[in-house]
Amino acid sequence: MKKEYTSLGLMSGTSGDGVDASIIKSDGKDKVLFIKDKYYNYEDNLFTKFHNLKKKINSKKDLIKNTNEIKELENKITIFHAKVANDMSTSYNFNLIGFHGQTLYHNAEDKISMQIGNGALLYQLLKKKVIFNFRKKDILNGGEGAPLTPIYHKYLIKSKKISFPACILNIGGIANLTLVNGNSDQDILSKDIGPGNCLLDNWIQAYTNKKIDNDGKISKSGKVNEIILEQALETYESNSQKKVFRSYDTKDFDISFARGLSVEDGAATLLSYTAKIIASGIFSILKGFNNNNINIYLCGGGRKNFNLIHNIKLNSNENLFFYDIDTLGLKGDFIESQAFAYLAVRSILSLPLSFPKTTGCKIPSSGGEIIDS
Repeated sequence: MKKEYTSLGLMSGTSGDGVDASIIKSDGKDKVLFIKDKYYNYEDNLFTKFHNLKKKINSKKDLIKNTNEIKELENKITIFHAKVANDMSTSYNFNLIGFHGQTLYHNAEDKISMQIGNGALLYQLLKKKVIFNFRKKDILNGGEGAPLTPIYHKYLIKSKKISFPACILNIGGIANLTLVNGNSDQDILSKDIGPGNCLLDNWIQAYTNKKIDNDGKISKSGKVNEIILEQALETYESNSQKKVFRSYDTKDFDISFARGLSVEDGAATLLSYTAKIIASGIFSILKGFNNNNINIYLCGGGRKNFNLIHNIKLNSNENLFFYDIDTLGLKGDFIESQAFAYLAVRSILSLPLSFPKTTGCKIPSSGGEIIDS
């Protein structure tokens, strides 16, 4: 009988707004029991400190220069995660914790991926086995350290008996697509395909007193500036041909080309830009499947922006069918936190987390540092 673990996954995504927490029971392979999911907002002070620090980090030198501030914030973020874990444990006990940490800086070209989160401190606070630093081994094996969730996406597609090929499109701060085309772990292809919510979030936070464009209402009320949009897309296309990576940081994209537009028109233009890049990214991955009808299941916060999803569909091929992953009886807000609970189990069992066609690593790679003393 396969050993099963009860695992807590803690995921704070590129939007940097809080922590998704999920408890599952799993063998790290083909069995997952969903137990509990809950979202915890960062306090305003923590949200502001993180985003102010992130603005300062644009290179490896900046990481060194801001070491003290990074360590101070890392401890605060870790303590917040410990509070989350304690709250989750009041209703259900767990054996181990998959602790993603908060991504501060990711540079695919330089093979740097820094998530702030002190695994040793989290263990000391909770006295439970902690698995963290998931990306390090993949990078040492020639990968980019992201995306790591595709192996869990494959489990979900298989468990729901969905016909191959099928896809999961996660729209967080960054958008990434996973294509599953068979039962083998080698039948997974995945990469980040463009901005997700990051541009619209940055615009809304810069020019309104809100954090996000709820349901895409602001962008829907504006008018796309077609001239600015076309120029921005040409620039993106030119740059993307020079540098081909499987993963992005939110800082790989910026809102500067929309400055000077009204709040509404800027939001509309940025949303159209995002949708066209996502649709183009989907096309590039699925161009060999034009004769197949393919279901694409949407997860992450961006799936709730109906205007964004509508625009992605408008720019996509007719053989692609988009569905909210919730229609499968899953929770689209918690796919990534469930994934890190699942990856923690795989880490304990020394099973691979990443593959050549997901992160670009040379060989399938396990990962995660384990702290249990």
